[in-house]
Amino acid sequence: MNSLLSFAEKNLEELVTPFGQADVLLIYAIAAGKLKKYLGDRELAGKIWMPSGRMRYLLKRGSKLEPLFAHELEEAVTLEFLELRSKTEHLSSAKEDITDLQAKIWQYFLPRKLSDFFYATNHEGPGKKIDRIFFDIDRSKGISAEQAQETTQIFVEAIKEDQELEELLGNYDLSINWTGNSFHVLFFLDELMPSSFYEEHFQYSKNDPERNFTGRWAKKINERVEFKVAGGHERQGNSINIDPSQSPSGKLCRVPLGSLHMEDPETINGISVPITEKMLYNEDLISKLTLYTPKDIIKNLSEIEKNLPERFR
Repeated sequence: MNSLLSFAEKNLEELVTPFGQADVLLIYAIAAGKLKKYLGDRELAGKIWMPSGRMRYLLKRGSKLEPLFAHELEEAVTLEFLELRSKTEHLSSAKEDITDLQAKIWQYFLPRKLSDFFYATNHEGPGKKIDRIFFDIDRSKGISAEQAQETTQIFVEAIKEDQELEELLGNYDLSINWTGNSFHVLFFLDELMPSSFYEEHFQYSKNDPERNFTGRWAKKINERVEFKVAGGHERQGNSINIDPSQSPSGKLCRVPLGSLHMEDPETINGISVPITEKMLYNEDLISKLTLYTPKDIIKNLSEIEKNLPERFR
C-alpha cells in the first residue's frame, strides 16, 4: 500500500482518475489498508453506477461472486494494475496479464465507472450470529444534513444514557460515521450473539414501536426536535428514519472511510469519514463534511483514522 499512498500523495487531483481514466480502486485500496482490522473477514461489495441502460447500478457482492476481503484489495491493487485498467475496458482482454485475485477485484469495481464501497455488516448469508448493530440515520427529501446531525447527536446521548442497554450489552464500542450524505451509528459487541438478539432488542416493530430500544429512542428524539423522526426503514416523507434493518447477516453497510457517495453515475457528492461524538456538537460540522473530497482524505489520513474505534486502529 505504501507505493499507492505515495502515488496518491503526489497526484492529489487525480485520485479518482489515475492514469487519466475514472477508477475508484486507488482510493479504495488505500482505504482497505487502513480498515483491515475494522473489516476483518467481512465480505466486501461494490455498487457500480451505470451511466446508460435500464439499470441504474449493479451490485457486486460475496453472496453472488467469490467473496472479496479488505486484505486482498490492499495486496492486489498495484500501480501496474491501475495503469492496465486505464488502457483496457474489458476483463476478458486483460486476463492474461493479471492474477486471479486481480480478476476477482475487477468484477467488483469496474474501470471507467464510479462505485460505492460497502461491506457485509455481519457477514453474507442470512441467520448468522452478529457482533455489530448498525443504525442508518436516513434522511428523506426536505430534511437537511444539519437536522441529521441534530438527530444523531440526540440519538447518541439517548444510547449512552440508557441503563437497560448498558445492562444488556456490558462493554461495547460506539462508532459514528459520515456517509457523504448523512450519518451511521454502530455498536461493536464483545461477543457474537444469535440473530434473534437483533430481532428481540433492535428490530423495529410498526405495530408495537416501543417494544424495544429502537422505537423508544426514536420517541425520545421526537420529543426534542421540530421535525418527524421515526423508527425502522419505511420512509414517511419529510422525516428522518432511525433504521437498524441493515444489521442482520446478509445486509450491507458503507465502509466508514473513503467510500464515494454519488448523486448520479457521473457525479461524486460526498465521501465517508469516521467522526467522534464530540464533533457532533460542532456548529460548522456539516459545512466541513460536505466539502470533503478524496484529496482531503489522503492529506489528512493519519488524523482521520484516529476517529475509528480504538480496537480497529
